[in-house]
Amino acid sequence: MTTRLFLRCLSGALLAGIAATPALAHHPMGGMTPTTFGQGLLSGLGHPVIGLDHLAFIVAAGVLSSRMAGWLLLPGAFVLAGLLGAVLHLNGMDLPGAEIGIALSVLVLGIAVMTARRFPPAVVAGLFALAGLVHGYALAESIIGAEPAPLGAYLIGFSVVQYAIAVGAGALARRLGDPASKTGQALPRAVGALVALAGIVFLGSGLLA
Repeated sequence: MTTRLFLRCLSGALLAGIAATPALAHHPMGGMTPTTFGQGLLSGLGHPVIGLDHLAFIVAAGVLSSRMAGWLLLPGAFVLAGLLGAVLHLNGMDLPGAEIGIALSVLVLGIAVMTARRFPPAVVAGLFALAGLVHGYALAESIIGAEPAPLGAYLIGFSVVQYAIAVGAGALARRLGDPASKTGQALPRAVGALVALAGIVFLGSGLLA
């Protein structure tokens, strides 16, 4: 896959997601609460992908992590914090403005990727953890009221798919983005610009909702 094809695929996915209605973007099970382990797993696998705000953040997280030593571990901060955010929601904690927080996290991460800088891993892990809390909180909304089996499967599904996408995006960025080449410098900037633009759109939609 060439860099140009990668960017076309990413921009096409973001544009398609932005054009989709918010209702469809967050209900891979048609809005129904999963009742079986299989339904819970499918719902968990689907939510972070169908929700383009979540997907944009995950892809950008993988690209940002790819520039650092221990890059395979950094997305784990987002995934683990996401589990914590989901548990807090399931236990009745109220987190006002979660959707705005998600949009802001997408915008900030897009800008960070666009700068093509190497940030300290501790700073990146902290950003991922903070974002993971609000993303996980929002993703737990569709599983509230489910029985333990589908609930557990949902949490497994959304954790696995988010980590896999982040690592996949990071691996692809490392393959295509040699920092010593013009292409390697242009790739993160282009990805970051697309994600930042998506963040602006998501933020505007959230503020107007």
